[in-house]
Amino acid sequence: MYTAVEGARVPIRMWADPTSVEDQAMRQLHNVANLPWVHGVAVMPDVHYGKGATVGSVIAMRDAVSPAAVGVDIGCGMSAVRTSLTATDLPDDLGKLRRRVESAVPVGFGLHKTPVNPAKVHGVGGWDAFWKGFGELHSGVQELHDRAARQIGSLGGGNHFIEVCLEQGGAGEGRVWLMLHSGSRNIGKELAERHMAVARKLPHNADLPDRDLAVFVAGTPEMEAYRRDLFWAQDYAARNRATMVALVKQAVRDELPQVTFDDAISCHHNYVAEETYDGVELLVTRKGAIRAGSGDFGIIPGSMGTGSYIVRGLGNDSSFQSASHGAGRRMSRTKAKKLYTADDLAAQTAGVECRKDSGVVDEIPAAYKDIDTVIRAQRDLVEVVAHLKQVVCVKG
Repeated sequence: MYTAVEGARVPIRMWADPTSVEDQAMRQLHNVANLPWVHGVAVMPDVHYGKGATVGSVIAMRDAVSPAAVGVDIGCGMSAVRTSLTATDLPDDLGKLRRRVESAVPVGFGLHKTPVNPAKVHGVGGWDAFWKGFGELHSGVQELHDRAARQIGSLGGGNHFIEVCLEQGGAGEGRVWLMLHSGSRNIGKELAERHMAVARKLPHNADLPDRDLAVFVAGTPEMEAYRRDLFWAQDYAARNRATMVALVKQAVRDELPQVTFDDAISCHHNYVAEETYDGVELLVTRKGAIRAGSGDFGIIPGSMGTGSYIVRGLGNDSSFQSASHGAGRRMSRTKAKKLYTADDLAAQTAGVECRKDSGVVDEIPAAYKDIDTVIRAQRDLVEVVAHLKQVVCVKG
């Protein structure tokens, strides 16, 4: 159940303990809740400070949207696929499987030498119309077409990952799953930052408590331009994940030819959707939150050493039918690098085939909140379908 935090123009409904949230994040939440366009704010148990708007917040606005409440990685999200394999089918040495995945999917700043053939991405069509839409995007990104095309099917860095996981407990004990987390790569970031810059200069945003909360309002050319680019980038992110799923499936098939795959589960967690609550048509922004409508499948990952959950939404309108997008960070990347070493990372990822070097210490499990606590805090938002534990983790 949520706690209602008063003192702003609209109540802030929190599925996190308000006393555990950083002061900076609480200020952000109050700043958002005081905006004249805001209909309501829901805060997930993985909430933490972000640029302009907190990560782990759901903001419902009337006839307005704030690009910072979406974030720069437009359309970032998750995909997961259950396979026919079980733990006994996996080789004792998982290093070869990890290398197959890393050779199939560029990581970090990497991109494909040539664009991935869309024919490899079964079930996803409309590629010609999608790429035709690139020419209508913000003029500042037009020279990025080739890079955007070759980054479809690439992972990126930071908290993005590809995992091979084992289901824990229940009838599915030991079943192998594939999971990945990524978004709209460089093109989404470029679009987001350009539109944020436009929004900051609009007269109606002159007196905001935080200039990063600048909004676009309905009926303006700036809003129409942002919506066009936003929805294109959200589509790009979904296609990027679908392409990676296809590449990872093939890598697993090359290693274990007997494998078959269920349909993928996929969800955004940095995006905008048009939804109706309280009889009002709203633009609902989920920044670090997934849709959890009744029956909706979702994915809530932990850190690179702790596991993840497949969930089913309960359709709770109090949260604008939303749930958390993960465990959420409990410390900054800078602090994690100061506190922990590569040896700490190796200890905390014991049993996982993954990078264990200083380049990913900022992703150490201790830098994240406890995923089980986060799941328990939102039992009125989702029900657990499967608990997964990774055995292979690929990071950028």
